[in-house]
Amino acid sequence: MLIGEQPGAQEDLQGRPFVGPAGRLLREALAEVGLDPADLYMTNTVKHFKYTPRGKARLHKRANEAEQAACRPWLAAELARLRPRVVIALGAMAAGTMFGSGFRLTRERGQWRPFGPQAEALATWHPSAILRMRGEDRAAARADLLGDLAAAARRLADQAR
Repeated sequence: MLIGEQPGAQEDLQGRPFVGPAGRLLREALAEVGLDPADLYMTNTVKHFKYTPRGKARLHKRANEAEQAACRPWLAAELARLRPRVVIALGAMAAGTMFGSGFRLTRERGQWRPFGPQAEALATWHPSAILRMRGEDRAAARADLLGDLAAAARRLADQAR
């Protein structure tokens, strides 16, 4: 299970997560590590697209704490229904929802943690954050994302044995 932060403009229009530019980057990374997106459940912590109108464009705006809290029951229901064995939080908002407000992505990214009675989880960069980075920072964060997804692929393969 992959948990993102909140829908973007394309996700809002299509009604599915990870179909915009960040989704393309995520799907490329998944393919590089041998994970098929069709075999994964993808969702978001926040279920609505919050934005600021700017002419014809709708610019992403971060959901506030109250909006995040209002969406948590839906995420909890998804987790209870699916009971995933491996969960990946994409980005700081998703990681904070899963691991608590004290979690720091820059310090704790890529570290496995118990998550519920039967699951393990880790947090990694959100593809949209990588797309906003430049130069060496972007290359390093993309490499981190690939490494974390590869670790998840190994966990899934080990659990299948």
